[in-house]
Amino acid sequence: MAISDRLPRSSYYDKHYRQTAALIRARQPYLVRNIFTGLGLFAFTIGVYSWTINAVAQDDFSDIVVPDAPPQAARTPHVGHDKAATEEMLNDRKEAAVKKGMA
Repeated sequence: MAISDRLPRSSYYDKHYRQTAALIRARQPYLVRNIFTGLGLFAFTIGVYSWTINAVAQDDFSDIVVPDAPPQAARTPHVGHDKAATEEMLNDRKEAAVKKGMA
């Protein structure tokens, strides 16, 4: 005998997780009120959405002057290290390490 068979059921759902008659009776007074609340929320949401789309669609930007693109420099400066400078710096480090090892 399983433990679940010995424990009393205190649920509005049967063993197949379907609503029992008690749950249907308990929810019945709220059915109409819940339907009207849901319809009201749905109508409000659709109204806000429609008003927003309508308000944005009416915007007219034809009177705004769009400035020309700023002139571009002939060459954008490279932000990183120059390759020759990097190689020179590495060579200096190698020379310093060699001198340190000999001294």
